[in-house]
Amino acid sequence: MYALANLIDTAVSIYLTLLFAAVILTWLVQFNVVNPRQPLVHTIGTFLYRITEPALAPIRRIMPNLGGIDISPVILILLIHFARNLIVYDLLLPMAYRNEMQIVPGG
Repeated sequence: MYALANLIDTAVSIYLTLLFAAVILTWLVQFNVVNPRQPLVHTIGTFLYRITEPALAPIRRIMPNLGGIDISPVILILLIHFARNLIVYDLLLPMAYRNEMQIVPGG
């Protein structure tokens, strides 16, 4: 059970890191710090877009227009943290702890 909790926690941490990288890259492109036509930047941007957009698109459809400010990554981060805490710390780890506390007959 600990291995599953650790796997979920690690996967969520990696996804959050990629989400932060996508947000920072979009800021850098918007402020003309990096050139999106450069092959490396284009490849990284495409990868980050394909990884994060399936989760961000439904939130963007629901959110009202805030005048050019996109807060969908913030909402996604909050939802991911809530889901991770619910799954890992409230469901999996208590189950693992409960299984460790059971007394094995003859042991």
